[in-house]
Amino acid sequence: MYFLYTKAFHLIFIVTWFAGLFYIVRLFIYHTEVQEKEDAEKTILSNQFVIMEKRLWYGITWPSAILVLISALVMLYHSPGFLTQAFMHVKLAFVLGLYLYHLYIHKLFVQIQSGSFKMSSNKLRVFNELATIFLVAIVFIIILRDQISWLWGLLGIFAFAFLLWAAISLYKRSRKKSD
Repeated sequence: MYFLYTKAFHLIFIVTWFAGLFYIVRLFIYHTEVQEKEDAEKTILSNQFVIMEKRLWYGITWPSAILVLISALVMLYHSPGFLTQAFMHVKLAFVLGLYLYHLYIHKLFVQIQSGSFKMSSNKLRVFNELATIFLVAIVFIIILRDQISWLWGLLGIFAFAFLLWAAISLYKRSRKKSD
């Protein structure tokens, strides 16, 4: 019974963690783009973005990431047999990649909070889609487990990543035309 409660909380924390990951990079994009505005507007908006980013990052995203980890460890403690299954090894590799992504976002967060913008808004848009790729890969691995071959799964992830890149490229072109 405790396992199911832990699993439910784990899923809730995953949703809030991903919401934070998706939105924080979106805020970085807006924060970066506002640097091109006039000084008064730039100052007001930058100050507001700093507050929004800090509240999101420390109030939702970091706590969610920590609670995902804790709930996952509790579930693995109660069902250690999962660690012997191949799908779990692949899933955990993607989860490790997701935590590394989270840590890199933290590095960007610290830079942006100090007024240093090292990535353009276009690069941030592409970077933002990495979370989507992690999400799709992890969900498909958990849901399908041994129902698909790993080769087709990896090809599917690469195809999905390519489609995201193509959509970003089209969006970039349409923005340039409208500007």
